[in-house]
Amino acid sequence: MPAYLLGYDIGSSSVKVALIEAKTGRLFASASSPDQEMTIQAPRSGWGEQHPDVWWQELVRATHRLKKAHSFESGDIVAIGIAYQMHGLVAVDKDHNVLRPAIIWCDSRAVAIGEQALHDLGEAYCLDTLLNSPGNFTASKLRWVKEHEPAVYEKIHKIMLPGDYIALRLTGEIQTTASGLSEGILWDFKNNQVAHHLLDYFGLDESLLSEVVPTFGYQAGMSAQAAEILGLKSGTPVTYRAGDQPNNAFSLNVLRSSEVAATAGTSGVVYGITKEISPDQVGRINTFVHVNNQPENPHLGVLACVNGTGILNSWLRRLVGNLPYNELNSLAAQAPIGADNLYFFPFGNGAERILGNANPGANLKNLSLLTHQIEHVVRAAQEGIVFALTMGLHIMESVGVSAKVVRAGQANMFLSPVFREAFVNTTGATLELYNTDGAQGAARGAGIGAGVYATFDEAFASLERVSLTEPDPNLQTAYTEAFNRWHSQLQRTELSNV
Repeated sequence: MPAYLLGYDIGSSSVKVALIEAKTGRLFASASSPDQEMTIQAPRSGWGEQHPDVWWQELVRATHRLKKAHSFESGDIVAIGIAYQMHGLVAVDKDHNVLRPAIIWCDSRAVAIGEQALHDLGEAYCLDTLLNSPGNFTASKLRWVKEHEPAVYEKIHKIMLPGDYIALRLTGEIQTTASGLSEGILWDFKNNQVAHHLLDYFGLDESLLSEVVPTFGYQAGMSAQAAEILGLKSGTPVTYRAGDQPNNAFSLNVLRSSEVAATAGTSGVVYGITKEISPDQVGRINTFVHVNNQPENPHLGVLACVNGTGILNSWLRRLVGNLPYNELNSLAAQAPIGADNLYFFPFGNGAERILGNANPGANLKNLSLLTHQIEHVVRAAQEGIVFALTMGLHIMESVGVSAKVVRAGQANMFLSPVFREAFVNTTGATLELYNTDGAQGAARGAGIGAGVYATFDEAFASLERVSLTEPDPNLQTAYTEAFNRWHSQLQRTELSNV
């Protein structure tokens, strides 16, 4: 009898689902929904919201698409894993009704609250105990709700991260993980517990937090109601959950110190593993509990993020008449390295941590109406994203996480030959691409949590590298010079501290 592992990846653009053959570890089927990217609502400049019920509706649609396209018995699913967009704030009342749209990862409204907390609590506490500035993360967002929407705050029974909410809809249980609390800047790394001092400072009731369960292992079984809606089997266990970036690293088998993963979807991220606690003293990068962390054997994920990554590429695509992405990539290849001194700063999707939480907006600089064509703009955008990610890698290197090899999924911006070429020759790292994604990673995580796989190596035995791109000495000088010019132009803006 066949046995499968089901993985969900709840993004801000779409919901993906993957079905993995438990025995072979190979992808059996996948689906996603919607066909067009989900909308991020921005009621005010710098805000970003999505209603959690939309994620659930798209999960239901994706599941039914999977079932319609591929024949399998619901009873053959051994376990379910969940990956999700990080840092969002979902608030529900005692009847599990959502009280307001989720304040998601790219929302900047709580930046000032987080900066004041950093000042009041002190850098020593924030960087040594929380390993992060509170910034505009989940704890600061909840404080914003308490200050600006007190009637909503008074009704809150529990707060959750996006993946916790999906697990609630699947199982009826409200739970989270230590990794999830760390992404909300709600975790005390020194004492391996909830950050009580931060909660006290913000005046937040600890009872609002969810029960903490292990990242891997039995969390709860699917409810009869969810099973009927999805056409799956009641009681099917949820045995894994993680935020999208820890899960992306996991999906690429990035679990050991000095290994580095990258993504270039809606946002762009480089994420490296370390066993040492060494936060950036300026707070430009983040440190989270990695999926395989244990108190006696710590594994931490150090993350540098560029919010305006794939969303910039998507914006350009709409601007030029919704060309297919492969045609957009072909346009980029028609312009020379450095785009004839045209500079794109991809910072138009909320506060950017690598810029000290500044939110300068996207900026196209040095445009010549006589010289530059659309191919220059597209190339400048792709190079600008790479250059911003390179800035992040340089910050990570300053705390001891270096990138000799970077692993990524064969998807999104990494499908562009120009992007891959710029990435390896600017960073100096070899790039390995794998035919996997977050939903497949979540399914493999479920397999570990359910005991289907005894070790991580067993879970990833079937993972295959599909391409390798190495730096080209004949191109590195040109890309280094282009990066230096880009960075020099950035320093001449109001962001003189970068």
